[in-house]
Amino acid sequence: MAEPYATMVHTAAWTGLRVSELIGLRWRNVGADSITVAERCCRGDWGEPKTEASAATIPVNRSVLARLGKRGAPDALVFRTACGRPLRDNNVLVRHLKPAARQLGLDWVNWLVLRRSFATWLKMAGADVKDAQGLMRHAQGQYHPRHLPAVRPSLPAPRDRWTYRSLRG
Repeated sequence: MAEPYATMVHTAAWTGLRVSELIGLRWRNVGADSITVAERCCRGDWGEPKTEASAATIPVNRSVLARLGKRGAPDALVFRTACGRPLRDNNVLVRHLKPAARQLGLDWVNWLVLRRSFATWLKMAGADVKDAQGLMRHAQGQYHPRHLPAVRPSLPAPRDRWTYRSLRG
């Protein structure tokens, strides 16, 4: 998969960010070891995060920060078109994510599957339910276990509890 789409998918899978949060991510919101969700962009419409709980700073795995690489101007979007405009989630899905997933025999992969995969990997790595709820930025007082079995066993999962600890910081 071509860049920046490969890094976008990697970031989605390792952070649990919603696609609208990825598209709205600006360099000023990428810290040395975290990402702050401050706004979202859904098909050209800018707004606040989906819920009050969604507006949060989350710890980020070093592999995500390494993939993001060199920083741009603070107000620049991390994931943008060549003209600096926000990407369209459906275009990235249809032109990049789905074709790459089909090559791997994973026709069912989409943005929500990446988010739920993150939740599944947290559970597999032994994350406490409340910690997982915080990392997923769920607004409701109870974490949704129905999201946990979303990934089929053929996808690679974090190998040990170190991975979970590295996400927590």
